[in-house]
Amino acid sequence: MGILFLALFVIAEVALVVLTFTRFREKAAWRKNRMVIRAAEAVLLLGIILVPAVHMKWRFIGALIVLVIRLLIAGIVWLVKRKKDDGLRQKPRTVINCVFSIFLIMFALVPAFLFTNYNGLPNTGKYQVNEANAILIDKNRVDPFENDGSFREVPAHFYYPENADGKYPLVIFSHGAFGYYQSNFSTYTELASNGYIVAALDHPYHSFFTTDTDGNTITVDTEFINDVMKINELTSDEEVYTLSRSWLKLRVDDENFVLDTIKSAKNNKKLDDTWYTDEETALLKVLDMTDTDKIGLMGHSLGGATAVELGRERGDIKAVIDLDGTMLGERKAVENGKSVYYDEAYPIPVLDFTKEIDYNDRKQYKSEKGYPYVNEYVTDHAQDSKTVVFSNVGHMDFTDLPLISPFLASMLGSGDVNHEEMLETVNGIVLNWFDYYLKNEGTLDIQAKY
Repeated sequence: MGILFLALFVIAEVALVVLTFTRFREKAAWRKNRMVIRAAEAVLLLGIILVPAVHMKWRFIGALIVLVIRLLIAGIVWLVKRKKDDGLRQKPRTVINCVFSIFLIMFALVPAFLFTNYNGLPNTGKYQVNEANAILIDKNRVDPFENDGSFREVPAHFYYPENADGKYPLVIFSHGAFGYYQSNFSTYTELASNGYIVAALDHPYHSFFTTDTDGNTITVDTEFINDVMKINELTSDEEVYTLSRSWLKLRVDDENFVLDTIKSAKNNKKLDDTWYTDEETALLKVLDMTDTDKIGLMGHSLGGATAVELGRERGDIKAVIDLDGTMLGERKAVENGKSVYYDEAYPIPVLDFTKEIDYNDRKQYKSEKGYPYVNEYVTDHAQDSKTVVFSNVGHMDFTDLPLISPFLASMLGSGDVNHEEMLETVNGIVLNWFDYYLKNEGTLDIQAKY
């Protein structure tokens, strides 16, 4: 859609140049024609934004603002100078104005070029999916990223089956480092359409961006970004352990708080001042539908590590899924330069998604280090586990990002696969796993390699 508008914009700007050179050389006529064309461009882009089939409309807002500002300027100039006979329009200035306009709109349309018109994948379930949102305020924790003693706030986005009766399992999702709560949007809607309540969390200052109760946009902490980038270069287990502990503690505390808050509100059948929302009716409906005796955890990357750690800590979790995350929380210490893992087997079913290149590296890890890679140790010693390996994929292929923004996904790690088919496969496996362990339905039909 961005390319289409840019093409139409270029045609309009070139048409203005041609008209100026051939028919309306006077400056007054050029100003009037420029204003008319600016108005037409603004109306056209507004029309594109208003089309229901166009999703992620924010991609075009910057360009619309630029066009409206330029329309106002053109209108003011025309009104001020319309009665003045001030000669002919110079050709070089007309061409320069055209070129400048095209480059300005190209820059304003960058979000439209980077992001696609993505609105999820088709769902296999029988339910329509709706969403309700809240920011949960933890009055027992001060946010470590704030300097004013503010309480920790955790945005929670609930995806649920609309017009459904009964009780449905709860799945909590945690995004990756500098990720976003919608990173696995298609997974949430697939689960919800099949009878699940999904709460996708934002971890403020770990999330690429989110919003607080004052309406402020909270962006990812730059020191956190630097530390995450640095951890890939570390060779010492002790350095990795020290650096990652604070990240996991923050996220595990976030998830513990959200789960406890959901349970409390469900039991009390009301939302207290912990909940900041204007969707109280919808959220009370969601809570009434939620079966808090059937809880699953999942996450991508660092979010997967969070899910695995919390799954060990809490006794009310029935199953866990880790989407290409290193299970950092399963290192309970580092002694004499070597990681020490829990002696106790992982207590609940855990599903580990990984890339083939990483899986092969894991097999070499033990011979190089003298002890197994943490994910290998956990799945080998878990009471119930499965590892699923995907070939020719990158880290971001376990999320929706390759369909949202192919360019950003390739920059962050994307493989040579059909991304839509890849996500459909991942979502099918996720649904199968949770159906089996949270609903006691069906049989596991999961291959070891895809």
